[in-house]
Amino acid sequence: MQRRHIKHVLSFPVRLEQEAKSLTYRAHKLQPGRERDKMLSKARQLEVAVDINEWLSSPGLQAPK
Repeated sequence: MQRRHIKHVLSFPVRLEQEAKSLTYRAHKLQPGRERDKMLSKARQLEVAVDINEWLSSPGLQAPK
């Protein structure tokens, strides 16, 4: 069985940011409750992932000596 190869047009951080914005937008359309909280939590996790990815790929980050 072959694995499908997907060629992404957008970079990983950009896709994460778009998904976070989408989840936030959809969550604010919902009434307060568990589903809305879960969406906002997931959006926040994606935003943190973008921040961590940016930090890890920064030129100022040096390997331990």
